[in-house]
Amino acid sequence: MISISTRSNPAIRAAALAVAGACAFAPFTAGAAPQGEFDGFVRGRLLVEAKPGLSDAAFDKLLKPYGGKKRKLGQSNLHVIDLPGHASEIAILKQLEHRPEFKFAELDRLVESTMAVNDPYIGSAWHINKIGAPAAWDSTRGSGITIAILDSGIESTHPDLKANLVAGRNIYNNNTDVSDICGHGTAVAGAAAAASNNGIGVAGTAGAAKIMPLRIAYWNTTYSSCYASYSTIAAGITYAADNGARVANASYARLAASSAVLSAARYMKSKGGLVFVSAGNANVDEKITADPALIVVSATTSSDARASFSSYGAAVSLAAPGSGIWTTGRNATYLSKNGTSFSSPIAAGVAAMMMAARPDLKPDTIQSLMYSTAVDLGSAGRDVYFGHGRVNAAAAVAAAKSYGVTSDTTAPKAAISAPLGNASVSGAVAVNVGASDNVGVARVELKANGTVVAVDSAAPYSFSWNSTGVANGMANLVAVAYDAAGNSGSSASVAVNVANATTTTTTVDTVKPTITITNPVAGNVSGRVTISISVTDNSDVAGIRQQLLIDGVLRAYGSGGTLAWTWNAAKYTAGSHTIRVTAKDKAGNLAEKTLVVNNVK
Repeated sequence: MISISTRSNPAIRAAALAVAGACAFAPFTAGAAPQGEFDGFVRGRLLVEAKPGLSDAAFDKLLKPYGGKKRKLGQSNLHVIDLPGHASEIAILKQLEHRPEFKFAELDRLVESTMAVNDPYIGSAWHINKIGAPAAWDSTRGSGITIAILDSGIESTHPDLKANLVAGRNIYNNNTDVSDICGHGTAVAGAAAAASNNGIGVAGTAGAAKIMPLRIAYWNTTYSSCYASYSTIAAGITYAADNGARVANASYARLAASSAVLSAARYMKSKGGLVFVSAGNANVDEKITADPALIVVSATTSSDARASFSSYGAAVSLAAPGSGIWTTGRNATYLSKNGTSFSSPIAAGVAAMMMAARPDLKPDTIQSLMYSTAVDLGSAGRDVYFGHGRVNAAAAVAAAKSYGVTSDTTAPKAAISAPLGNASVSGAVAVNVGASDNVGVARVELKANGTVVAVDSAAPYSFSWNSTGVANGMANLVAVAYDAAGNSGSSASVAVNVANATTTTTTVDTVKPTITITNPVAGNVSGRVTISISVTDNSDVAGIRQQLLIDGVLRAYGSGGTLAWTWNAAKYTAGSHTIRVTAKDKAGNLAEKTLVVNNVK
């Protein structure tokens, strides 16, 4: 947060946001924003998450009445919806947020960086000893783990950062220029992973971890502060997950209030990563509900008190030093900084060290161990000011190293709550599934008459099933839940009556089916990848037979208009792999589509 409070001056805040809304940034350019009153969101844009099973064609049809065009964020199910200049974002949002084909729809709100005013002197690195980092460094400094810094860019020539940098991306401008436009990102990166044991400058929490710079912000010249939006941050998290980062940090305010950011964080968790965000510097209860998808970090002082500027509330997960933090600055300098902007990357660095010490541990385990080893401050147990407590690097790394590997043989449980048995259905059908496990559910697959038609990797588990993919009459739906150990549990079969309108044709069918690979898209993939396919045809799609091959080897097959399969790319070599899909209709017309992706190990 800047020294002039935009929160307390509505006129200043409205003007600042108007400037932000007028900024066009590719690939998020949405056309010229209308002038006039502006209420803290980006004009001409919405964010939605499509339910698994929604085809591209059906998605486009939903948006057509509004003139909307969708853009997919990485390999996730998140989409930016670009609207024409005359459209009312709020009116269209009210239409889309209740559609059963979407998990959510929301405005693309603007958020501000959480750096407070500078101290008048260079401080000492008191926080390093406070969190017990030197003891943790006896075991690990984060080697082998990449931390994505979603911010204003990074000064790539800084002597304390350049050795740890890996290729990043300018999400805001859709190019490779990640130079720091604010100074904020360079300072945040230093708190997380400035090189340690190099005889110069400062040491980040995880001084041997790699830093992936992702620029998601722009510089507001009027108010001398960095602004970003839900869409750029969600896109940055998705990019980090798709490109092998295990930790992501976004030091911007109120991110836990965004459904899109939470969805992106769940996606990163499904890839084995964790996302850290700052609590904010407004010194207020932000009144945001806690969600395990994000680790929200408040700021403490050298005496383990809450920093006077630190926001708080139910969403706070952890606390970490955030007052007088000595870190890297632009022009190869070192600065003392205040703000939850720095408590968040300090905690993120601890997670990176834990992952380096035990690469086999799942993100939920890392998160749980960070909470259980934190130094309890304030009221006993979790509270609104410190969350589970102030992060303790020494205890957290030790706990990760000694964590026992137990064999999980307990199968998850699954149950379909909608539609009900014997219900009559047609077209796109909303299917809701409840799933639970003793450790955690990794994904849920939906089967229609034995064919896997969609996969969802994050709760709440819900699907948009295209019932035209089966013949009219009774169809059986089954949900199968999987845990990380590979155990699976199936729901009871739910029989529904499919009653779609039919057409009769007497002409000879010579038209090939049309195949769409909804996910993944061309580019980088990592970890478990959901391959989603939809097929359309001039005749009955219920009779179509599909096959899915990876590098020429048959991996899945089924009948109907949709097919899904979970590909564990982690078991394949790094580099290029070919996904090939074939579809044959009742008349014997055969179509084929291929997609080449790059596996990031």
